[in-house]
Amino acid sequence: MKGIILAGGKGTRLYPMTKVISKQLLPIYDKPMIYYPLSVLLLAGIKEILIISTEEDLPMYQKLLGDGSRLGISISYEVQKQPRGLAEAFIIGEKFIGDDNVCLVLGDNVFYGSTLQEKVVAASSLESGAIIFGSLVEDPTQFGVVEFDEDFNALSLEEKPTKPKSNWAVPGLYFYDNEVIEIAKTICPSARGELEITAVNNEYLKRKKLKIITLGRGIAWLDTGTAKGLSQAGAFVQTIQERQGYYISCIEEIAWRQGFIDDEQLFNLGRELQMTEYGKYIMSLVK
Repeated sequence: MKGIILAGGKGTRLYPMTKVISKQLLPIYDKPMIYYPLSVLLLAGIKEILIISTEEDLPMYQKLLGDGSRLGISISYEVQKQPRGLAEAFIIGEKFIGDDNVCLVLGDNVFYGSTLQEKVVAASSLESGAIIFGSLVEDPTQFGVVEFDEDFNALSLEEKPTKPKSNWAVPGLYFYDNEVIEIAKTICPSARGELEITAVNNEYLKRKKLKIITLGRGIAWLDTGTAKGLSQAGAFVQTIQERQGYYISCIEEIAWRQGFIDDEQLFNLGRELQMTEYGKYIMSLVK
């Protein structure tokens, strides 16, 4: 399975912060936002990753992450010329995906929890169809909402419904078989001129090939698309790290624990950042 991080868009809900910088490069406490979705792919064991962003922002991601070899992975880059919807990621990434299945994660979603890795590893073993996630929320009218049966088969999908059929919101993390490429090519743009991910999911629903994995009570899902959400996410990360002593979405640590890099490589990555608490934490893992 391959992974795609969609880090495009103009981030208008975060203006003026994002008038001169990509939203996914903004900090969530002590690390760039894009570290968080990248860490989810690494936890799933995905080593081939494509980052899609705007032409002007892509060089900054390349400067930050390079080709991924320092983490024992491979990172490629593609341009999304206009914000034409999430489903366009599969068309842009067709050559990258090849004959493989693919995971799409949005660049502004943060996931955290003790059973997160178990769930994304399970989703990455997908053979056919699609898997999306359900996260219990108090006010589902603000999100895409999924209804499902006792066997976790999706029954309906609604986008910001006034009378939701469930309290299970759909976060920006999706696993698909290879058919998603052709499905993305056939869906029609929505009223706002975009290829909607909901249209892709509805096609899998129509084929009765859409399964749900619930994130449950022990996993936090944070949307950082607004100033309030960004601030809350930063405070959450700071609190966990300071009280428990380990770091959230430390991509160097995850790559090391996954066996992508060895002790020496990890220590050297930390030494480059030794003037920061983040760097000291990385070095302490080896010690």
